[in-house]
Amino acid sequence: MGYSQRHEAAILIVDDAPANLELLRKLMSEQGYQTYVATSGERALAIAQRAHPDLILLDVLMPDMDGIETCRRLKQHPLTQRIPVIFMSAKTETEDVVAGFDCGAVDYISKPLRMAEVCARVRAQLQIRSNNETQQEQAERLRTIVNNMAEGLLIIEADGRIQYTNPACDQYLGYRENELAGRSIGELLSPLVTQEYLDYFAMHAANPETAHNHGTREVAIRHRNGAALSMDLTLTPMYLRQPLYIGLLHDITHHKQSEDALQRAAYLDPLTKIANRRHFDSFLEKEWQRAVRGGGALSLVVLDVDHFKLYNDSLGHPAGDSCLQRVAQAIDAHASRSGDLAARYGGEEFVLLFADTDADSALHLAEAIRASIEALRLPHPRSSTSPWITVSIGVATIRPHQLDDREALFVAADRALYVAKEAGRNQVRATHSGSTAWETVKALVLR
Repeated sequence: MGYSQRHEAAILIVDDAPANLELLRKLMSEQGYQTYVATSGERALAIAQRAHPDLILLDVLMPDMDGIETCRRLKQHPLTQRIPVIFMSAKTETEDVVAGFDCGAVDYISKPLRMAEVCARVRAQLQIRSNNETQQEQAERLRTIVNNMAEGLLIIEADGRIQYTNPACDQYLGYRENELAGRSIGELLSPLVTQEYLDYFAMHAANPETAHNHGTREVAIRHRNGAALSMDLTLTPMYLRQPLYIGLLHDITHHKQSEDALQRAAYLDPLTKIANRRHFDSFLEKEWQRAVRGGGALSLVVLDVDHFKLYNDSLGHPAGDSCLQRVAQAIDAHASRSGDLAARYGGEEFVLLFADTDADSALHLAEAIRASIEALRLPHPRSSTSPWITVSIGVATIRPHQLDDREALFVAADRALYVAKEAGRNQVRATHSGSTAWETVKALVLR
């Protein structure tokens, strides 16, 4: 359904030549379009952000800010990045046209303008936009249905790789959004069941026209925490440019699911949804014993949100809670290996454990964490350190087979955190076994 059947399309015309501007405005009005006009790039940006036109006709050669830069800024702004831009220019060399498309334009009309061509290109782009919006609306409706299904849904490729899981599936199995994407179903199913499904996938890929539903069977699926869940799994083949398989999961062990939910709640911080102190302490003990046996290094990262009390006092506790959630997500993204864990340790204090990680690597990871939180650009109106939320970080590294003292590790990390705060905050400081600071820490612990 085109724009003429849905609503009057709005077009923003940008040209520094008043005669061209008036000619195009009149032409577009005669075609039934609502029009806005601008004689400069700056003015065009302001109108586009306010009026949200359906299409922009943009002159390339303009003083101050030319059309290329204007288009680039339009594509960088979330309110205007989806608006199609058609360039108009007498510069028709290949490199000029390529530059226009590279910055985000959808079409390029050469001057002098041929009005019938302009109208045709505008109609074509508006139809494309209308079709795209229709597809997006349909996709959004489908996404809403899938996201609110009680059953777990996963899409599997012919090689057994998981392409997509819906929220119910993620919740059933204890994974974060998109965490299962790209993994093999072999990580969820037993080797015997995995091979059965892979054989079925191969048969379907070879003869898609004779494919049949695999039916429903009870399978044991591994939860992220290692527990085996009893599920009914129904597989249905489909073909969208490649063989795909829709799997529907139905939990048939409500009692087991409830136990798993309680266990997850016991180990997760209710606000930030990352590990809590209890889980972290248990995890540290396990990794400590492994490091004692294997001789590996353990690195502890301790961080505080800078001036967090002032943030709460000025913006309120709901804003403070939201801030901690964003910070926790940024921190948790860096705990990517099985021997890594991020946790909220209390208030605005977070900790991370990195197994088999030496001092230099831990320092590099800590700096990446600090930078990622600063990059969130969460405004802090009362911080004397930065306009944004920042963190101070202390890092300590130990080899437990050389010094079997968990308290020393925490004291060293806390001491490094104190140094980071004294240095002006938004800093990373570290101590590691063998350093002068570490010897001081041992003396303090043994005193």
